[in-house]
Amino acid sequence: MQDLSLYNNKSFDPGAGVFVRALWYCVNALFFDSWLMPLSKVKIIILRAFGANIGNNVVIKPKVNIKYPWNLKIGDNVWIGERVWIDNLTLVDIGNNVCISQGVYLLTGNHNFKKRSFDLMVRTIVIKDCVWLGAKSIITPGVVVNENVVVTVGQIVTKDISQNTIFVTSKEDCSRVRSVVD
Repeated sequence: MQDLSLYNNKSFDPGAGVFVRALWYCVNALFFDSWLMPLSKVKIIILRAFGANIGNNVVIKPKVNIKYPWNLKIGDNVWIGERVWIDNLTLVDIGNNVCISQGVYLLTGNHNFKKRSFDLMVRTIVIKDCVWLGAKSIITPGVVVNENVVVTVGQIVTKDISQNTIFVTSKEDCSRVRSVVD
């Protein structure tokens, strides 16, 4: 059982000072996690100004929430759909030719429920080249999604995925995928 009075997050370093984080929260709310700025090119300029490493031909749709841009690396030819949440307490590394569909959640942090103090744990997420993350998928801390992977709609990915894989968890989803692929 957790005792949240024991929780201490002082060892976590967000990678930027309080002023930069506060400024980013405002910019994120106005230009990313809103409908006000539909232009990807402007968003990319802003992300780079805050330390993100962004490739060419990147599309970022409205209502995308990015925790810390200085912990974000995006390759070339990447599409990030509406309502994607990149909760990057540490590095999220997205390769080339990646489609991140609507409502995907990339989660780099969680709490250790085995400890009474409910310690924060953060781990990098790597999405390699030629990956499609289906709508409403969740990628959990420490996961590597290898090359040429399709994660089908609504999946929760808790372990690395081998290359050249279609990731499904239910038998029903698996039979639907087989009928489309065959």
